[in-house]
Amino acid sequence: MSKSWKLALASVAVTATVAACGTPGGAGDSGAAGGGEDEGPIKVGLVYSKSGPLATYGAQYKSAFEVGLDHATDGTGEVDGRKIEILEKDDAGDPSKAVAAATDLIGQDTKILAGSTASGVALQVAPLAKDNKVLFISGPAAVDGITGANDYTFRSGRQTYQDVATAGTMVGDVKGKKITVLAQDSAFGKANIEAVKSTLGGKGAKVTAVEAPAGAKDFTPFATKITSQKPDLLYVAWAGENATSMYTTLSQQGVFDETKVVTGLDIKPTHNLFGEASTKIDFLSHFFAGAADNETYKALESGLDEKGEEIDLFSTDGFTAAQMVVQAVKEGGNDPDKMVEALEGWKFEGPKGDMEIRAEDHAMIQPMFTVSLKKEGKNFVPVPGETIDAADVAPPVAESK
Repeated sequence: MSKSWKLALASVAVTATVAACGTPGGAGDSGAAGGGEDEGPIKVGLVYSKSGPLATYGAQYKSAFEVGLDHATDGTGEVDGRKIEILEKDDAGDPSKAVAAATDLIGQDTKILAGSTASGVALQVAPLAKDNKVLFISGPAAVDGITGANDYTFRSGRQTYQDVATAGTMVGDVKGKKITVLAQDSAFGKANIEAVKSTLGGKGAKVTAVEAPAGAKDFTPFATKITSQKPDLLYVAWAGENATSMYTTLSQQGVFDETKVVTGLDIKPTHNLFGEASTKIDFLSHFFAGAADNETYKALESGLDEKGEEIDLFSTDGFTAAQMVVQAVKEGGNDPDKMVEALEGWKFEGPKGDMEIRAEDHAMIQPMFTVSLKKEGKNFVPVPGETIDAADVAPPVAESK
């Protein structure tokens, strides 16, 4: 298994986040903020994982961003006659590299930064955006702390809270329900446990945890402990080459017969990793091929098809980021403060459905999905379940920082 989808499982398992209210007038109104270059190109810096452990995520984001920009500008790559100039930087998933790259781009008079495949990167770039008063649109990074980070920070994807809340919908009203988290005995695992405790425990669920060594070879003792707890829902947060062994043991020990097992559906190459348990797991999902059927989804699908590519987990993040860039420039020109006003409260149709950027903390309010897998030949493919209403999984308003 490649490192990219080992970490992919981790990101999703944690998980594993509008009428414009800005001042109308477009680019021509923002000459002062643009340093007298109100007729020149608008520079957008994409700082993302072109290489490194999350490169697969980064590639999905970047490709869909290009499709989204083409769609949102009607194929011109321009907004009100001004070219959107994309400047790429590879952070390799390293926060220090990301900060260096973002600093360099800001020095080149770049007013918009986007990307951030990794959560650690996003948390470092956000304060940089605030200090330099540039618009920052984080990408696949799911950490909750991006929401409400500061006035200049937004996100084009979902956040961890929305993942966990989606899992909770699979058992209805969670009040009084017993939920067990099976997680690795590591910082990653403990973060998952805390996320479930704060999100579902905060709604009245009784949350307990079973922690196993990340390199465990025999999962029988842990499966036995889970069975003895008789949970209504088992939330699995696991990453690594032993994932197939872990799920096989859960199946053999009858865990699937006693409780609902939920985890996050990751990118396509991981769909065969669950072994014989593949068709028994209930998956929560941020996005997948077939998740929606609106005109924006079709535009994304068509644009990727022209590139010889297919929709996957983080395609929506890239496409939506491009939509946000165009909206920001259309209403704010090259003035980041006006761009912020243009995005706050904006409602629009994204590839996954109706989206809203909550004005109070810039949370991306969006639908989520449940999904199952079915076997087709040698592969497992997603079967859409329920579309979860955005309001039902909306995170609480983050306190301003």
